[in-house]
Parts: sequence; C-alpha cells; structure tokens
Amino acid sequence: MKIETMVFLFVAAILCSTSLLAETVVLTTPQGKLEGQTSFRNDNIAVFKHIPYAIPPLGQRRFQHAEPAPDWQGTRLATQFSPACLQPPYPAASFYARAMEPTSEDCLYLNVWAPHEAVSGKRGSAGQTKSTKPLPVMVWIHGGGLTRGSGAGSIYDGAGLAAKGVVLVTINYRLGVFGYMAHPEASAESSFGVSGNYGTSDQIVALQWVQRNISAFGGDPDNVTIFGESAGSWSVHHMLATPRGKGLFHKAIGQSGARFGRMPTLRGDATSGHAQGVKLQTLMGADNLAELRQIDGETLLAASQQMQFSEVHDGVIFPEQFYEMFAGHRYNVVPLMVGYNADEGTTLSNPKSLPRTAESYKALLEERYGDFAAPLLRHYPASTPRSSSLHLMRDSLFGHGMHTWARFNAQQEKNTYFYYFTHEPLGAPLGAFHAAEIAYVFDNLASQQTGLGELDQRLAELMSDYWVAFARTGRPEVEGAPKWPRYSANKPLHIEFSAEGAVRGKNSLGKRYPTLERLSASMR
Repeated sequence: MKIETMVFLFVAAILCSTSLLAETVVLTTPQGKLEGQTSFRNDNIAVFKHIPYAIPPLGQRRFQHAEPAPDWQGTRLATQFSPACLQPPYPAASFYARAMEPTSEDCLYLNVWAPHEAVSGKRGSAGQTKSTKPLPVMVWIHGGGLTRGSGAGSIYDGAGLAAKGVVLVTINYRLGVFGYMAHPEASAESSFGVSGNYGTSDQIVALQWVQRNISAFGGDPDNVTIFGESAGSWSVHHMLATPRGKGLFHKAIGQSGARFGRMPTLRGDATSGHAQGVKLQTLMGADNLAELRQIDGETLLAASQQMQFSEVHDGVIFPEQFYEMFAGHRYNVVPLMVGYNADEGTTLSNPKSLPRTAESYKALLEERYGDFAAPLLRHYPASTPRSSSLHLMRDSLFGHGMHTWARFNAQQEKNTYFYYFTHEPLGAPLGAFHAAEIAYVFDNLASQQTGLGELDQRLAELMSDYWVAFARTGRPEVEGAPKWPRYSANKPLHIEFSAEGAVRGKNSLGKRYPTLERLSASMR
C-alpha cells in the first residue's frame, strides 16, 4: 500500500473516531431551533455554527446595508462552518498564506461556543439544563485588512475561552468591494440616504443578533465584550465610533489596530466613495448599479483588486472623522483594553525592501517624512537601519494609534488598560510578530503547528484569564497573577507579556510618542 494511501486512511480514521465523540446538542432560540454538538476539544462545551444573523447579501441586496435574518421553522443543522465571505487569497509569499476556505457572497453567519451547563436546551437524552446566572459574552471580530479572513479559523476556536466561563461568538462580515463600495445609486435607494460601510453594518446587525438571542446560550446581553485583532481591532474602534453601536456592547478590547486616519468622504472629489464606485462601474463596462449587481462575484472581486475599498465618512454610520470623534469624546465610551506586539512589522514587510545601509535608511526617511526625518532619526537611528525601520513601522502603524486610543479613553473611563506583547513563539527573526498573541488569548496553542512548550502554555493560561476577567468585570484582575495597572495620560503604564509571564512596565513608546504625535497631526 502506498504511503500516501496509508496516511489518508489514518487521518480518515481519526476524523471518524472524533466525530463519533461529538454529542448532539439541541437548542431553542428566539430565532429558531438549532442542532449543534459538543466540542472536539472539550465535551463540556457546546458549539453551534453557521447561524444566520443577516439576510444573504445576494442579487438586489449586494451593496445594501445589512438587515436581520428572519426566523425559521423546524430544526437548523449547526455543525459545520459557513463559507467565508468572498475574498482573494493572500499572496503566496505572505506569512499569512493558507489553503483557501470555501467562499461565497452568502456568508453572513456566526458561531457560538458556550459551557454546556449554560445552554438552555437539550443535550442528547440528558434533558433540560439551565444556568442560574447568565455568563459574560465575548464577540470576536476577525482581522485581515477588511479584505480577508473569517470567523472560522482554527485559531479562533472558542472552546478554551468558553471553558473559562464565557459565551464566545465569532462572526463573518463582508469584505473588500462587497463590504465597502459606495455608489450614488445605492445611496439614493437607501432608507437613510448613504451607501458603503456594509461590512460595518454587518457587525452592527451581528451585535443586534447577540442582544436578541444570546440568552438562549446562557449569555448575558447586558455584559457583552467586543474584541478583535488588526482589522478586527479597527472594527472594534468602528463600533466605539458609530452611534449605531451604542448599547450593543459594554466593554472593548483592541489588539494591534486603531483607525485614526482620514476616511474619504461619501460625496465630493475623485477620491470620494461615490466616485470610486462609479469608477469600478465604468471599469466593468456596466451602465448602472443594476448591471453591476448582475456581474459574477468572482469577476467583480478580481477587477476590484486594482482599487481599494474601505470605510467612508458617510455622515450616518460614521458622522465625523474618527480622530475628531475621539478627541471630542463623541463616541461610545466603555472600559477598554488595548495593546500591540513588539515586532509587528516582521511579517508585514518584505525583508528585501528594508534598507540595509545607514545612507539608504536616511534617504528613505527624508523622502517620506521631510522635515520630520531629523527627530525620527534621534529615536530610530541610522546605525541600525533594519531594526530602526521595523521599530518605526511598529510604532507609527500600531503603537502610536493604540496609545492615542487609550489616552482618549482614559480621559473619560478609569478602567482603561494597556498591554505590550514581547514573547517570541517562533524565535528570531520574526520575534513577537503581528497576530502572534491571538493563540495565547484564545488559550488555543493546539492550533499552532510549532514546537510550543510549557512556558507558552502558562502564558496562554495567564493571558486568556486576563481577557476573561476583563470581560466579566471590566477589570483584568486575576487571583495570584500580577496586578495590571490602569492606564492614564499622566501615567501610561502597561503590562508586558513575555515567556516569563506578565511584568508591569512604563510607556513602551517612551520619548518617541510626542514625535509621532506631531507627525500624525501634520498628516491629518
């Protein structure tokens, strides 16, 4: 027998045996009855997948804001993930390149992990079980630059967090052209006169679904924490910014992503959302929006790669520019926990593009930043061009934004906390790379195909405990663990996560922060 055949049969046998271990869980929700199953990782956790939260955005509903999904009759099978939203693959050379999941425009579904005793339904023939106290809810918003990703990645398996006493929800939302393309005809047909930001509207409707349905899973709709990484953290930032998110969540966690740059306006010059939508229509040879909706999704996706679609300042979902809303304290203020990683740039940059000499590094800074090159060189010296380039990228794209977010929030909410992740799970040269902390937050190191050891497991236990404690009370207080100091503008303290655990520290940007603040102000 060929070795490939033997491996296939061995894997098939494992899959069959594990599927037999999963036990059926039937649950009645306000939306309808679901048939889920126990988690392969932990049979004390019930899992329900592929739950519709919004009307499929197909046909006429392409380029429209989300509306809640209807109820259903009978029992809906909820044991397999839905397709991811339509998206391109990562470039083959990307650190984040993976085998593509099935994709579809019909993708507005979510998944729930809950402790079994909290689920107000049936477990096989065991009868009814009911929790006496509702559990905190954590809603994860995936990253991927608003162009890629889904709520079904193995690293987002919620069994580890649910085992610590929360109900965990992951969601899909529309991406790229399907999630963010504005168009004058789409604005005209909208009930509130704007278009674009469909992916954000998906997230809002998903949180509305949580408010209506999560009690059936044992969750507390009055204690919801939203959290996300990278573009998922942008999305958390969006939810704080939009008036339509008010009351849908009560705490927020942002991991490596704040969104303070200027959005294009909906109407106006050639950079406006409407102008970009018309430009794509012309590129596709369509006479109007109706014809654009008839074009095959894959064809439209391929053509849209020549352009970039993201949030627009529409005056409704986003009534002002982000910086103005946060600086003016006109946003949804909640307890907040934010942070970033020590080596964000190692997996986001092309090593061949990094300057190798002091001269090329200086020339790059002078070309890009003009008069600001001199103060930047004091903090990011030319004597170490590669590391200085990576540190400047980390601090300008991540550190500065996260500190700005925390500083604004701390002015109104004392429960504001900051972390800095420095652990290197894969060692040098990647270091504490972008997204390295996610497996630790989810207490899900089994999703990582690396030789992680006891130190990693202890760090995952600790970080996930802090995240759950924050979701429970708004304070990351864990018995027996280091005290996490509050963050304030005067004392920008943080906690550092490394292989040694958690250590209290000072502002990780140090004296660089005012320089980056001035640079940011000049670019707004």
